[in-house]
Amino acid sequence: MEEQVKRSLTEGPIKRSLLFFALPIFLSNLFQQLYNTADTIIVGHFLPEALASVSSSGNLVFLMIGFFNGMAIGAGVVISKYFGAKEYGKMRKAIHTDVAFGLVAGVLLSVFGCLLAPFILRLLDTPETIMPYSVEYFSVYFGGAFTAVLYNIFVGILQAVGDSKRPLYYLIFSSCLNVGLDLLFVGVFGWGVWAAAAATVISQGVSALLCFIRLVSCKEVYRLKLGEIRFEKGMLSRILRYGLPSGVQNSVIAIANLFVQRHINSFESEAIISGVGCYAKIEGFAFLPITCFSMALTTFIGQNLGAKEYERAKSGARFGILCSVIIAEIIGVVIFFGGEFFISLFTSDSAVIANGARQCRVEALFYCLLALAHAIGGVFRGAGKPNVPMFVMLSCWCVLRVISLTVLLSILHDILFVYIIYPATWAISCIFFLALYFSSDWVHNFDKISAKKGETE
Repeated sequence: MEEQVKRSLTEGPIKRSLLFFALPIFLSNLFQQLYNTADTIIVGHFLPEALASVSSSGNLVFLMIGFFNGMAIGAGVVISKYFGAKEYGKMRKAIHTDVAFGLVAGVLLSVFGCLLAPFILRLLDTPETIMPYSVEYFSVYFGGAFTAVLYNIFVGILQAVGDSKRPLYYLIFSSCLNVGLDLLFVGVFGWGVWAAAAATVISQGVSALLCFIRLVSCKEVYRLKLGEIRFEKGMLSRILRYGLPSGVQNSVIAIANLFVQRHINSFESEAIISGVGCYAKIEGFAFLPITCFSMALTTFIGQNLGAKEYERAKSGARFGILCSVIIAEIIGVVIFFGGEFFISLFTSDSAVIANGARQCRVEALFYCLLALAHAIGGVFRGAGKPNVPMFVMLSCWCVLRVISLTVLLSILHDILFVYIIYPATWAISCIFFLALYFSSDWVHNFDKISAKKGETE
Protein backbone atom coordinates (compact mmCIF):
# COMPACT_ATOMS: atom_id res chain seq x y z
CA MET A 1 0.00 0.00 0.00
CA GLU A 2 2.92 2.32 0.73
CA GLU A 3 4.26 1.75 -2.81
CA GLN A 4 0.85 2.48 -4.26
CA VAL A 5 0.57 5.82 -2.41
CA LYS A 6 4.08 6.78 -3.39
CA ARG A 7 3.27 6.37 -7.06
CA SER A 8 -0.04 8.25 -6.97
CA LEU A 9 -0.01 11.49 -8.97
CA THR A 10 -2.83 12.92 -6.87
CA GLU A 11 -0.55 14.13 -4.08
CA GLY A 12 2.60 16.19 -3.64
CA PRO A 13 3.96 19.18 -5.62
CA ILE A 14 2.36 19.26 -9.06
CA LYS A 15 5.46 20.22 -11.06
CA ARG A 16 7.63 17.66 -9.33
CA SER A 17 5.03 14.89 -9.70
CA LEU A 18 4.49 15.56 -13.39
CA LEU A 19 8.16 15.99 -14.27
CA PHE A 20 9.34 12.95 -12.33
CA PHE A 21 6.64 10.89 -14.01
CA ALA A 22 7.28 12.33 -17.49
CA LEU A 23 11.08 12.00 -17.37
CA PRO A 24 11.21 8.18 -17.41
CA ILE A 25 8.63 8.18 -20.22
CA PHE A 26 10.85 10.59 -22.16
CA LEU A 27 13.93 8.43 -21.62
CA SER A 28 11.96 5.29 -22.52
CA ASN A 29 10.83 6.89 -25.77
CA LEU A 30 14.39 8.06 -26.38
CA PHE A 31 15.81 4.56 -26.14
CA GLN A 32 12.96 3.17 -28.23
CA GLN A 33 13.67 5.76 -30.90
CA LEU A 34 17.39 4.94 -30.68
CA TYR A 35 16.88 1.28 -31.38
CA ASN A 36 14.40 2.05 -34.17
CA THR A 37 16.97 4.41 -35.65
CA ALA A 38 19.73 1.83 -35.22
CA ASP A 39 18.07 -0.33 -37.87
CA THR A 40 18.23 2.53 -40.36
CA ILE A 41 21.79 3.59 -39.55
CA ILE A 42 23.22 0.08 -39.64
CA VAL A 43 21.30 -0.90 -42.77
CA GLY A 44 22.35 2.39 -44.41
CA HIS A 45 26.02 1.59 -43.87
CA PHE A 46 26.05 -2.18 -44.46
CA LEU A 47 23.13 -2.54 -46.92
CA PRO A 48 22.84 0.87 -48.65
CA GLU A 49 20.68 -0.60 -51.41
CA ALA A 50 18.01 -1.42 -48.77
CA LEU A 51 18.08 1.95 -46.97
CA ALA A 52 14.93 3.32 -48.64
CA SER A 53 12.90 0.24 -47.65
CA VAL A 54 13.79 0.53 -43.96
CA SER A 55 13.87 4.34 -43.65
CA SER A 56 10.34 4.62 -45.08
CA SER A 57 8.91 1.84 -42.87
CA GLY A 58 7.45 4.12 -40.19
CA ASN A 59 4.10 4.88 -41.82
CA LEU A 60 3.21 1.27 -42.56
CA VAL A 61 4.31 0.14 -39.09
CA PHE A 62 2.20 2.89 -37.51
CA LEU A 63 -0.78 1.89 -39.63
CA MET A 64 -0.68 -1.71 -38.41
CA ILE A 65 0.24 -1.05 -34.77
CA GLY A 66 -1.19 2.44 -34.18
CA PHE A 67 -4.75 1.24 -33.64
CA PHE A 68 -3.73 -1.09 -30.82
CA ASN A 69 -1.49 1.57 -29.29
CA GLY A 70 -4.54 3.83 -29.19
CA MET A 71 -6.52 1.10 -27.47
CA ALA A 72 -3.73 0.78 -24.89
CA ILE A 73 -3.99 4.54 -24.22
CA GLY A 74 -7.76 4.21 -23.71
CA ALA A 75 -7.29 1.32 -21.30
CA GLY A 76 -4.69 3.36 -19.43
CA VAL A 77 -7.21 6.18 -18.92
CA VAL A 78 -9.73 3.74 -17.42
CA ILE A 79 -7.12 2.15 -15.17
CA SER A 80 -5.68 5.49 -14.02
CA LYS A 81 -9.13 6.81 -13.07
CA TYR A 82 -9.94 3.75 -10.98
CA PHE A 83 -6.47 3.92 -9.42
CA GLY A 84 -6.93 7.60 -8.55
CA ALA A 85 -10.40 6.91 -7.12
CA LYS A 86 -8.99 3.91 -5.15
CA GLU A 87 -11.53 1.57 -6.75
CA TYR A 88 -9.06 -1.28 -6.93
CA GLY A 89 -11.55 -4.05 -7.71
CA LYS A 90 -12.67 -2.29 -10.90
CA MET A 91 -9.07 -1.41 -11.66
CA ARG A 92 -8.02 -5.08 -11.57
CA LYS A 93 -10.90 -6.03 -13.88
CA ALA A 94 -9.78 -3.33 -16.30
CA ILE A 95 -6.18 -4.60 -16.19
CA HIS A 96 -7.07 -8.23 -16.87
CA THR A 97 -9.53 -7.31 -19.62
CA ASP A 98 -6.85 -5.10 -21.18
CA VAL A 99 -4.34 -7.98 -21.22
CA ALA A 100 -6.92 -10.36 -22.71
CA PHE A 101 -7.56 -7.86 -25.47
CA GLY A 102 -3.83 -7.47 -26.08
CA LEU A 103 -3.28 -11.22 -26.44
CA VAL A 104 -6.03 -11.59 -29.05
CA ALA A 105 -5.13 -8.37 -30.87
CA GLY A 106 -1.43 -9.22 -30.99
CA VAL A 107 -2.01 -12.56 -32.69
CA LEU A 108 -4.45 -11.06 -35.19
CA LEU A 109 -2.02 -8.26 -36.04
CA SER A 110 0.82 -10.70 -36.71
CA VAL A 111 -1.34 -12.82 -39.02
CA PHE A 112 -2.96 -9.99 -40.97
CA GLY A 113 0.22 -7.89 -40.99
CA CYS A 114 2.16 -10.61 -42.79
CA LEU A 115 -0.70 -11.18 -45.25
CA LEU A 116 -1.46 -7.54 -46.04
CA ALA A 117 1.99 -5.90 -46.01
CA PRO A 118 2.93 -6.84 -49.62
CA PHE A 119 -0.50 -5.74 -50.84
CA ILE A 120 -0.27 -2.37 -49.07
CA LEU A 121 3.27 -1.80 -50.36
CA ARG A 122 2.00 -2.18 -53.92
CA LEU A 123 -0.91 0.17 -53.26
CA LEU A 124 1.68 2.73 -52.20
CA ASP A 125 3.43 2.42 -55.57
CA THR A 126 6.61 1.31 -53.82
CA PRO A 127 9.36 1.42 -56.48
CA GLU A 128 10.26 -2.00 -57.85
CA THR A 129 13.90 -1.39 -56.99
CA ILE A 130 13.16 -1.48 -53.27
CA MET A 131 10.06 -3.72 -53.24
CA PRO A 132 11.94 -7.00 -52.51
CA TYR A 133 13.71 -5.42 -49.52
CA SER A 134 10.48 -3.90 -48.21
CA VAL A 135 8.58 -7.20 -48.42
CA GLU A 136 11.47 -9.02 -46.77
CA TYR A 137 11.66 -6.51 -43.91
CA PHE A 138 7.93 -6.27 -43.20
CA SER A 139 7.30 -10.02 -43.41
CA VAL A 140 9.63 -10.58 -40.49
CA TYR A 141 8.60 -7.46 -38.59
CA PHE A 142 4.89 -8.21 -38.65
CA GLY A 143 5.50 -11.87 -37.95
CA GLY A 144 6.53 -10.75 -34.47
CA ALA A 145 4.25 -7.72 -34.19
CA PHE A 146 2.35 -9.30 -31.27
CA THR A 147 5.39 -8.49 -29.10
CA ALA A 148 4.94 -4.77 -29.83
CA VAL A 149 1.23 -4.92 -28.97
CA LEU A 150 1.81 -6.71 -25.67
CA TYR A 151 4.67 -4.37 -24.78
CA ASN A 152 2.43 -1.32 -25.22
CA ILE A 153 -0.37 -2.96 -23.22
CA PHE A 154 1.94 -3.81 -20.31
CA VAL A 155 3.65 -0.40 -20.32
CA GLY A 156 0.25 1.32 -20.44
CA ILE A 157 -0.80 -0.54 -17.29
CA LEU A 158 2.39 0.32 -15.40
CA GLN A 159 2.24 3.98 -16.39
CA ALA A 160 -1.46 4.21 -15.52
CA VAL A 161 -0.64 3.34 -11.91
CA GLY A 162 2.27 5.79 -11.81
CA ASP A 163 5.21 3.48 -12.54
CA SER A 164 7.15 4.97 -15.43
CA LYS A 165 10.60 3.94 -14.17
CA ARG A 166 10.58 0.17 -14.63
CA PRO A 167 9.51 0.36 -18.29
CA LEU A 168 12.50 2.66 -18.76
CA TYR A 169 14.93 0.15 -17.24
CA TYR A 170 13.53 -2.65 -19.39
CA LEU A 171 13.71 -0.54 -22.53
CA ILE A 172 17.32 0.50 -21.90
CA PHE A 173 18.28 -3.16 -21.75
CA SER A 174 16.33 -4.12 -24.87
CA SER A 175 17.63 -1.08 -26.78
CA CYS A 176 21.21 -2.14 -26.15
CA LEU A 177 20.23 -5.67 -27.14
CA ASN A 178 18.71 -4.42 -30.41
CA VAL A 179 21.81 -2.47 -31.41
CA GLY A 180 24.02 -5.43 -30.55
CA LEU A 181 21.87 -7.83 -32.57
CA ASP A 182 21.75 -5.41 -35.52
CA LEU A 183 25.53 -5.21 -35.59
CA LEU A 184 25.88 -8.98 -35.18
CA PHE A 185 23.24 -10.03 -37.71
CA VAL A 186 23.87 -7.40 -40.40
CA GLY A 187 27.41 -6.19 -39.76
CA VAL A 188 29.16 -9.44 -38.75
CA PHE A 189 27.07 -12.24 -40.26
CA GLY A 190 26.18 -10.22 -43.35
CA TRP A 191 22.54 -11.28 -43.28
CA GLY A 192 19.92 -9.37 -45.27
CA VAL A 193 17.50 -6.65 -44.29
CA TRP A 194 15.22 -9.25 -42.70
CA ALA A 195 17.80 -9.60 -39.92
CA ALA A 196 17.33 -5.94 -38.89
CA ALA A 197 13.62 -6.63 -38.49
CA ALA A 198 14.37 -9.80 -36.53
CA ALA A 199 16.61 -7.85 -34.15
CA THR A 200 13.76 -5.40 -33.48
CA VAL A 201 11.22 -8.18 -32.90
CA ILE A 202 13.53 -10.00 -30.46
CA SER A 203 14.22 -6.78 -28.54
CA GLN A 204 10.53 -5.90 -28.33
CA GLY A 205 9.81 -9.41 -27.09
CA VAL A 206 12.37 -9.04 -24.31
CA SER A 207 10.83 -5.70 -23.23
CA ALA A 208 7.35 -7.23 -23.16
CA LEU A 209 8.57 -10.23 -21.20
CA LEU A 210 10.27 -8.08 -18.55
CA CYS A 211 7.12 -5.97 -18.11
CA PHE A 212 5.03 -9.14 -17.86
CA ILE A 213 7.31 -10.58 -15.18
CA ARG A 214 7.00 -7.37 -13.18
CA LEU A 215 3.20 -7.39 -13.36
CA VAL A 216 2.81 -11.03 -12.30
CA SER A 217 5.44 -10.93 -9.55
CA CYS A 218 4.68 -7.59 -7.84
CA LYS A 219 2.77 -7.35 -4.56
CA GLU A 220 0.87 -4.15 -5.37
CA VAL A 221 -2.88 -3.85 -5.95
CA TYR A 222 -2.38 -3.94 -9.73
CA ARG A 223 -0.76 -7.40 -9.75
CA LEU A 224 -1.59 -9.45 -12.85
CA LYS A 225 -3.00 -12.93 -12.13
CA LEU A 226 -3.00 -15.34 -15.05
CA GLY A 227 -6.18 -17.06 -13.91
CA GLU A 228 -8.08 -13.77 -14.02
CA ILE A 229 -7.18 -12.82 -17.59
CA ARG A 230 -10.53 -12.73 -19.35
CA PHE A 231 -12.93 -10.37 -21.07
CA GLU A 232 -15.26 -8.59 -18.64
CA LYS A 233 -18.11 -7.41 -20.86
CA GLY A 234 -18.87 -4.18 -19.02
CA MET A 235 -15.20 -3.33 -18.60
CA LEU A 236 -14.37 -4.15 -22.22
CA SER A 237 -17.08 -1.76 -23.42
CA ARG A 238 -15.65 0.98 -21.19
CA ILE A 239 -12.12 0.40 -22.50
CA LEU A 240 -13.45 0.45 -26.06
CA ARG A 241 -15.30 3.69 -25.37
CA TYR A 242 -12.07 5.38 -24.33
CA GLY A 243 -9.71 3.48 -26.62
CA LEU A 244 -11.53 3.33 -29.94
CA PRO A 245 -11.31 7.09 -30.65
CA SER A 246 -7.53 7.04 -30.08
CA GLY A 247 -7.16 3.81 -32.04
CA VAL A 248 -9.24 5.08 -34.96
CA GLN A 249 -7.37 8.38 -34.84
CA ASN A 250 -3.99 6.62 -35.08
CA SER A 251 -5.14 4.34 -37.88
CA VAL A 252 -6.71 7.05 -40.00
CA ILE A 253 -3.72 9.37 -39.52
CA ALA A 254 -1.49 6.46 -40.57
CA ILE A 255 -3.64 5.90 -43.67
CA ALA A 256 -3.36 9.61 -44.49
CA ASN A 257 0.41 9.40 -44.06
CA LEU A 258 0.44 6.40 -46.41
CA PHE A 259 -1.28 8.57 -49.03
CA VAL A 260 1.48 11.11 -48.44
CA GLN A 261 4.05 8.32 -48.80
CA ARG A 262 2.40 7.36 -52.09
CA HIS A 263 2.93 10.94 -53.29
CA ILE A 264 6.56 10.73 -52.15
CA ASN A 265 7.03 7.46 -54.01
CA SER A 266 5.59 9.11 -57.14
CA PHE A 267 8.83 11.09 -57.48
CA GLU A 268 10.54 7.75 -58.24
CA SER A 269 13.76 9.01 -56.70
CA GLU A 270 15.50 6.89 -54.10
CA ALA A 271 17.33 10.02 -52.93
CA ILE A 272 14.01 11.73 -52.13
CA ILE A 273 12.44 8.60 -50.59
CA SER A 274 15.52 7.92 -48.48
CA GLY A 275 15.89 11.59 -47.53
CA VAL A 276 12.29 11.80 -46.30
CA GLY A 277 12.70 8.49 -44.46
CA CYS A 278 15.89 9.62 -42.73
CA TYR A 279 14.26 12.92 -41.77
CA ALA A 280 11.38 10.95 -40.24
CA LYS A 281 13.85 9.18 -37.96
CA ILE A 282 15.31 12.55 -36.91
CA GLU A 283 11.84 13.99 -36.34
CA GLY A 284 11.15 11.01 -34.11
CA PHE A 285 13.59 12.44 -31.58
CA ALA A 286 11.80 15.80 -31.61
CA PHE A 287 8.58 13.88 -31.02
CA LEU A 288 9.91 12.41 -27.75
CA PRO A 289 9.05 15.29 -25.37
CA ILE A 290 5.76 15.69 -27.20
CA THR A 291 4.87 12.05 -26.61
CA CYS A 292 6.10 11.90 -23.03
CA PHE A 293 4.13 14.95 -21.88
CA SER A 294 1.04 13.88 -23.81
CA MET A 295 1.12 10.47 -22.10
CA ALA A 296 2.03 11.95 -18.72
CA LEU A 297 -0.80 14.47 -18.95
CA THR A 298 -3.30 11.75 -19.83
CA THR A 299 -2.35 9.73 -16.74
CA PHE A 300 -2.03 12.80 -14.49
CA ILE A 301 -5.42 14.18 -15.53
CA GLY A 302 -7.04 10.74 -15.31
CA GLN A 303 -5.80 10.04 -11.79
CA ASN A 304 -6.63 13.51 -10.46
CA LEU A 305 -10.09 13.61 -11.96
CA GLY A 306 -10.69 10.14 -10.56
CA ALA A 307 -9.69 11.52 -7.16
CA LYS A 308 -11.82 14.67 -7.80
CA GLU A 309 -8.72 16.92 -7.54
CA TYR A 310 -10.02 19.32 -10.17
CA GLU A 311 -7.86 22.38 -9.50
CA ARG A 312 -4.79 20.15 -9.36
CA ALA A 313 -5.74 18.72 -12.75
CA LYS A 314 -6.05 22.22 -14.24
CA SER A 315 -2.69 23.37 -12.87
CA GLY A 316 -0.97 20.21 -14.07
CA ALA A 317 -2.47 20.63 -17.55
CA ARG A 318 -1.13 24.18 -17.89
CA PHE A 319 2.35 23.21 -16.70
CA GLY A 320 2.57 20.09 -18.87
CA ILE A 321 1.46 21.90 -22.03
CA LEU A 322 4.02 24.67 -21.45
CA CYS A 323 6.88 22.22 -20.85
CA SER A 324 6.04 20.20 -23.95
CA VAL A 325 5.96 23.26 -26.22
CA ILE A 326 9.22 24.77 -24.91
CA ILE A 327 11.26 21.55 -25.04
CA ALA A 328 9.96 20.60 -28.50
CA GLU A 329 10.90 24.01 -29.89
CA ILE A 330 14.42 23.84 -28.42
CA ILE A 331 14.92 20.49 -30.15
CA GLY A 332 13.48 21.99 -33.34
CA VAL A 333 16.09 24.76 -33.32
CA VAL A 334 18.88 22.20 -32.91
CA ILE A 335 17.55 20.12 -35.84
CA PHE A 336 17.07 23.25 -37.98
CA PHE A 337 20.74 24.17 -37.70
CA GLY A 338 22.15 20.62 -37.54
CA GLY A 339 19.94 18.89 -40.10
CA GLU A 340 22.71 18.12 -42.60
CA PHE A 341 24.89 16.56 -39.90
CA PHE A 342 22.06 14.44 -38.51
CA ILE A 343 21.05 13.10 -41.94
CA SER A 344 24.71 12.29 -42.70
CA LEU A 345 24.65 9.83 -39.79
CA PHE A 346 22.44 7.56 -41.91
CA THR A 347 24.21 7.80 -45.24
CA SER A 348 27.09 9.34 -47.15
CA ASP A 349 24.97 9.89 -50.26
CA SER A 350 25.05 13.66 -50.89
CA ALA A 351 21.67 13.68 -52.66
CA VAL A 352 19.95 11.94 -49.74
CA ILE A 353 21.62 14.32 -47.27
CA ALA A 354 20.54 17.38 -49.28
CA ASN A 355 16.90 16.25 -49.44
CA GLY A 356 16.73 15.33 -45.76
CA ALA A 357 18.41 18.56 -44.63
CA ARG A 358 16.01 20.61 -46.75
CA GLN A 359 13.05 19.04 -44.97
CA CYS A 360 14.66 19.78 -41.61
CA ARG A 361 14.91 23.48 -42.51
CA VAL A 362 11.26 23.64 -43.58
CA GLU A 363 9.61 21.80 -40.66
CA ALA A 364 11.82 21.88 -37.56
CA LEU A 365 10.99 25.37 -36.27
CA PHE A 366 7.29 24.48 -36.10
CA TYR A 367 7.59 21.57 -33.65
CA CYS A 368 6.06 23.83 -30.99
CA LEU A 369 2.75 23.56 -32.87
CA LEU A 370 2.92 19.78 -32.96
CA ALA A 371 3.66 19.75 -29.23
CA LEU A 372 0.77 22.06 -28.41
CA ALA A 373 -1.72 19.92 -30.34
CA HIS A 374 -0.63 16.65 -28.77
CA ALA A 375 -0.45 18.05 -25.22
CA ILE A 376 -4.00 19.43 -25.36
CA GLY A 377 -5.12 16.16 -26.93
CA GLY A 378 -3.56 14.31 -23.97
CA VAL A 379 -5.50 16.50 -21.54
CA PHE A 380 -8.80 15.78 -23.26
CA ARG A 381 -8.08 12.03 -23.34
CA GLY A 382 -7.32 12.06 -19.62
CA ALA A 383 -10.56 13.95 -19.03
CA GLY A 384 -12.51 11.19 -20.74
CA LYS A 385 -13.07 13.10 -23.98
CA PRO A 386 -11.03 11.17 -26.55
CA ASN A 387 -13.43 12.19 -29.33
CA VAL A 388 -12.15 15.77 -29.21
CA PRO A 389 -8.54 15.06 -30.33
CA MET A 390 -9.82 12.37 -32.69
CA PHE A 391 -12.09 14.71 -34.65
CA VAL A 392 -9.61 17.60 -34.71
CA MET A 393 -6.67 15.47 -35.83
CA LEU A 394 -8.67 13.51 -38.39
CA SER A 395 -10.08 16.69 -39.88
CA CYS A 396 -6.79 18.59 -40.05
CA TRP A 397 -4.08 15.93 -40.27
CA CYS A 398 -5.97 13.52 -42.53
CA VAL A 399 -8.72 15.02 -44.66
CA LEU A 400 -7.28 18.52 -45.06
CA ARG A 401 -3.68 17.28 -45.42
CA VAL A 402 -4.44 14.69 -48.10
CA ILE A 403 -6.78 16.89 -50.14
CA SER A 404 -4.46 19.91 -50.01
CA LEU A 405 -1.39 17.90 -50.96
CA THR A 406 -3.18 16.15 -53.81
CA VAL A 407 -4.32 19.48 -55.27
CA LEU A 408 -0.94 21.19 -54.85
CA LEU A 409 1.04 18.34 -56.43
CA SER A 410 -1.37 18.21 -59.35
CA ILE A 411 -0.53 21.87 -60.04
CA LEU A 412 3.23 21.64 -59.48
CA HIS A 413 5.00 18.35 -58.79
CA ASP A 414 7.46 19.62 -56.19
CA ILE A 415 8.52 17.72 -53.04
CA LEU A 416 8.53 21.07 -51.19
CA PHE A 417 4.74 20.85 -50.89
CA VAL A 418 5.12 17.59 -48.91
CA TYR A 419 7.42 19.38 -46.47
CA ILE A 420 5.14 22.41 -46.10
CA ILE A 421 1.86 20.54 -45.63
CA TYR A 422 2.83 19.17 -42.20
CA PRO A 423 3.49 22.44 -40.28
CA ALA A 424 0.53 24.03 -42.09
CA THR A 425 -1.91 21.39 -40.82
CA TRP A 426 -0.30 21.43 -37.36
CA ALA A 427 -1.04 25.18 -37.17
CA ILE A 428 -4.67 24.78 -38.23
CA SER A 429 -5.25 22.01 -35.68
CA CYS A 430 -3.80 24.20 -32.92
CA ILE A 431 -6.38 26.90 -33.64
CA PHE A 432 -9.17 24.37 -33.09
CA PHE A 433 -7.52 22.84 -30.01
CA LEU A 434 -6.99 26.19 -28.30
CA ALA A 435 -10.56 27.26 -29.03
CA LEU A 436 -11.94 24.02 -27.58
CA TYR A 437 -9.59 24.04 -24.59
CA PHE A 438 -10.50 27.56 -23.46
CA SER A 439 -14.18 27.41 -24.34
CA SER A 440 -15.07 24.08 -22.68
CA ASP A 441 -15.08 23.54 -18.93
CA TRP A 442 -13.56 20.09 -19.33
CA VAL A 443 -12.90 19.54 -15.63
CA HIS A 444 -16.33 20.21 -14.16
CA ASN A 445 -18.10 18.77 -17.15
CA PHE A 446 -16.23 15.55 -16.40
CA ASP A 447 -17.51 15.71 -12.83
CA LYS A 448 -21.10 15.88 -14.04
CA ILE A 449 -20.64 13.07 -16.56
CA SER A 450 -18.96 10.87 -13.99
CA ALA A 451 -21.75 11.37 -11.48
CA LYS A 452 -24.31 10.57 -14.15
CA LYS A 453 -22.58 7.41 -15.35
CA GLY A 454 -21.58 6.26 -11.89
CA GLU A 455 -17.92 5.87 -12.77
CA THR A 456 -16.67 7.24 -9.45
CA GLU A 457 -19.43 6.05 -7.15
